[in-house]
Amino acid sequence: GFSSEHFFLLHKSGDSDLQFLLQGGDLLKVLSPSWKKTRYFRLMEDCKTIWRESKRTFKDSQTFSLDDISSVRLGRQSEGLRKNTEDQVEGRCFSIMFKSRRKNLDLIASSEEEAKQWFNSLQKVLSNRNNLNIQQKTEHWISSCLRKADKNKDDKMTQSELKNFLRLINIKVDDDYAEMLFQKCDKSKSGHLSGEEIEHFYDLLTHREEIDVIYGAYAKTTGFMSSQNLVDFLKKEQREKATLADAHNIIQKHEPDENAKEKKLLSKDGFLIYMHYPETLVLKPDHREVYQDMSQPLNRYFISSSHNTYLMEDQLSGPSSTEAYVRALLKSCRCVELDVWDGSDNEPVIYHGYTLTSKILFRDAIKSIKEYAFKTSDYPVILSLENHCSVEQQEVMAHHLSSILGSALVTSPLGEGMPTDFPSPEELKGKFLIKGKRLNKLEASFAPEAAEADDADVTEEDESNNEDEDEQKEDEKRKLAKELSGMVVYCKSVHFHSFEDARQNLSFYEMSSFKEQKALALAEESANSFIRHNVDKLSRIYPAGSRTDSSNYNPVPLWNAGCQLVALNFQTTCTDMDVNQGRFLVNGKSGYILKPAFLRDVDTEFDPITLTRGDWLKHKTLHVLVVSAQQLPKMNNKKFSFVDPLVKVQVYGVPADVAERQTVAVENNGFNPAWNESFQFDVYVPDLALVRFTIEDHDSTSGNEFIGQYTLPFNSLNMGYRQVPLLNKNGDVLSSAGLFVHIMVLDAE
Repeated sequence: GFSSEHFFLLHKSGDSDLQFLLQGGDLLKVLSPSWKKTRYFRLMEDCKTIWRESKRTFKDSQTFSLDDISSVRLGRQSEGLRKNTEDQVEGRCFSIMFKSRRKNLDLIASSEEEAKQWFNSLQKVLSNRNNLNIQQKTEHWISSCLRKADKNKDDKMTQSELKNFLRLINIKVDDDYAEMLFQKCDKSKSGHLSGEEIEHFYDLLTHREEIDVIYGAYAKTTGFMSSQNLVDFLKKEQREKATLADAHNIIQKHEPDENAKEKKLLSKDGFLIYMHYPETLVLKPDHREVYQDMSQPLNRYFISSSHNTYLMEDQLSGPSSTEAYVRALLKSCRCVELDVWDGSDNEPVIYHGYTLTSKILFRDAIKSIKEYAFKTSDYPVILSLENHCSVEQQEVMAHHLSSILGSALVTSPLGEGMPTDFPSPEELKGKFLIKGKRLNKLEASFAPEAAEADDADVTEEDESNNEDEDEQKEDEKRKLAKELSGMVVYCKSVHFHSFEDARQNLSFYEMSSFKEQKALALAEESANSFIRHNVDKLSRIYPAGSRTDSSNYNPVPLWNAGCQLVALNFQTTCTDMDVNQGRFLVNGKSGYILKPAFLRDVDTEFDPITLTRGDWLKHKTLHVLVVSAQQLPKMNNKKFSFVDPLVKVQVYGVPADVAERQTVAVENNGFNPAWNESFQFDVYVPDLALVRFTIEDHDSTSGNEFIGQYTLPFNSLNMGYRQVPLLNKNGDVLSSAGLFVHIMVLDAE
């Protein structure tokens, strides 16, 4: 039967770690300097849920899943612990960070050893869960469901327990069907299922007809696939350059049946397991790593950028937090924004000026940024300073930047003499660049007779590039501290007058920021001029001030115009953010994507709107067959709710390529809905196109509800039968769910 022993056999964790967590213990939960309460925590028998009990008897116990944890940090690393506890408990502290917007859990153990044990055991179990391949996840997902449905814990299932089980896995069955399935499995006619009968029942549930059909078409060797059959499948369907040696490796790695493996045959189970492996996913495996040339000048790349990075929620009254910087950086954002104002005790603070958003210390933000900047990507991080400070506090800012970031901060041009171009992301690995105002031109620091400017001076021209028009007047008069000005090397903020003016008067390192409406107008009315401007300068775009709810705008038209730093509110979950993460999903999630050649050429004729002839026109036909989906989560935990899933396929890119198609809804089946609907798209500029797959729960009355999505660049599509992972609205993978499609890209005649 499916007992917890069965689960242990499936994957033996470090047993002592598992035993420790299953036993659990008391921890002090910290919410404020005065609120610290004892709570009992332990891992439940399903080995995936943490249970927590309050000492107050009438208070409910609470649970959360291991899959919800994004990381565990030892010591006083979280903002909460630093604020609410004293130095001497450092060794006893640890915190649990969540993927969703759930608040961090800040905990204190009774000793340093115990804190370490909690930290190590959680780390171990988490990494074991992450290493399970999808096939094992399916198995243990099913087994934990079976245990939940087995009401009286006797490892036998009655028909009503079976129906509970079906409801848990999101399948609505009428009584006749439940009866039929039950009779089919109840070989012993005992009125309940146990042992092998449950396994048979499980087989009926995990059966994938579409995989059977594909397997059947190629399994030409006494009901098995030979190595040659597998090569035929890989070449013909998957369009891969496969050899017999590749086929042997696949069989060696994925075939569960030892007899078949010896004969170099692939069984249907082996084929199913293989079809769930990362190399068979819809994203080309070589695009997961850094595959682009990273040695070109910095401005030739699209750079993942965030707006008002310090905000966790809205722009008017929400909290500011160093945690917001950590989250953005871990999502491979490479340009973060710091709005800095004078604070008390001569310590500058970060918040959204003239609003009620909370404040954080500038130095704490810089410390967090330094710690997390290069965890996801090694490539440079740009600190975009929105400086509202007095000269005195600007000097404090310069001091913090220099003492905290040390040699990682670029404070003078790389190489000898005055540079004529940007350094490359490769040369700037592990470095920070400051974007901000500068007292003079960079050239001045190389002139022999460079007159020493006073300690603080007014910037040399009307450079107000401020994100608030009202402040421009005071901004023009604001003085700049020499120490801070000197740290601005490759990203000097200047005011934009016109493309003509920029061409004649601005150096390559002088860059402007554009409000989204202004940028969109330029991208529509003078796209080619904007593209040429962005061939040798950087442009940063930011959301309209009216978006007080932190909503976003579509970044695609601005990428089409060659803009590198299209800043979005990273804290907001929305389609625009999904598309941004899809653009930066590839190239090792480095946060840098090399712009197509026609956006890097000084004499380019490219215009995304009129699409005149040129080497950007590579007309392709994209054929998508939406086959099926597996294990879609229920959208609300109401006992009797079932999913009616439908799939949308969208193409983003130049206006001529933008398109959307959708399937019909499959009623009441989130477990294994099948569509078999095919769509065709014309894609004229594949280098700028992205494809987005979305699954929604159809609801004609209240509007469809989002279930999951996956967005990737058109050029990164793998052809053939492919599994598409699904991300929830926070961008985290839905561990057991997936979409199954067939992709073909052909040259259009």
